[in-house]
Amino acid sequence: MLPICEGELIETIEKVSPSVVNINTVRLVHDYYMNVVPLRGMGSGVIIEPNGLILTNNHIVEQSESIEVTMFDGRKFPGKLIGTDRLTDIAVVKIEGDGLPAATLGDSDNVRVGQMAIAIGNPFGFFLQGPTITVGVISALKRTIQAEQGVYENLIQTDAHINPGNSGGPLVNIRGEVIGINSANIPFAQGIGFSIPISSASHIVDELIQHGKVIRPWLGILGVGINEQIAQYYQLPADKGILVTRVFESSPAFKAGIAPGDLIVAADHKDIKDMSELTHELREKKVGDSMSIKVRRGPQVGDIDMKLAESPS
Repeated sequence: MLPICEGELIETIEKVSPSVVNINTVRLVHDYYMNVVPLRGMGSGVIIEPNGLILTNNHIVEQSESIEVTMFDGRKFPGKLIGTDRLTDIAVVKIEGDGLPAATLGDSDNVRVGQMAIAIGNPFGFFLQGPTITVGVISALKRTIQAEQGVYENLIQTDAHINPGNSGGPLVNIRGEVIGINSANIPFAQGIGFSIPISSASHIVDELIQHGKVIRPWLGILGVGINEQIAQYYQLPADKGILVTRVFESSPAFKAGIAPGDLIVAADHKDIKDMSELTHELREKKVGDSMSIKVRRGPQVGDIDMKLAESPS
């Protein structure tokens, strides 16, 4: 049994619920006969500023023609999309308002395994007369998941079930502070849920408000991590690193002379074993920074310095 009384839990839910909103969207898609038809979507979001800034998931609002936000008290507002980031599944929506009930943002860097986690969503607006709630604990931290959209890093794992309706809503601690943004778009979540840490999401929000997108550095390669078995099968000169499979034209890697078949074994003098580790190193950099890449090409080994460019949208 979780060491908490029902009264404290109910108090927390009542504190956070007014800041959790329902988001209805309409996208225009083509059917089998190429006719344009509206496709409706639904999810949750959380108000993070009294002036109407709402944090939600990218997959809820991506490519939407219209957005309607329903408050906890039943009020409805048209939503304006400020920016989205597909790689982290974060988006920011704005409604016109003042003095709206904003949630308190917590510190996800201090979250510990075993502490209580409450996932709150508002999938059907005021029709249900309140949000949907699931309760559990923090099961694990700093999870990395490979998905179709890319690599999701530093995720919070919880056994508080996150269904599509709760997606985009907050994960909160027992004090009612938001520690994550729930996502039902992340795979392998049977019986468990994943949440984007609020510390990471806040950084993305700042970028989206300022630029409408997240500006990231880019090398311009695709590759696969190798191991001893792969190295033996393909007769590679090393059994750790990244085998480059594609180099994008005009990218920093292309200009530096990196080619398919090269092995990347280190970045900034740190050993690299797969693309997730290289991606992590890139996220510590800014556009215009330099990065030193150690490359094996047959029997030759050399360090290549390159200047990072902005990732294309």
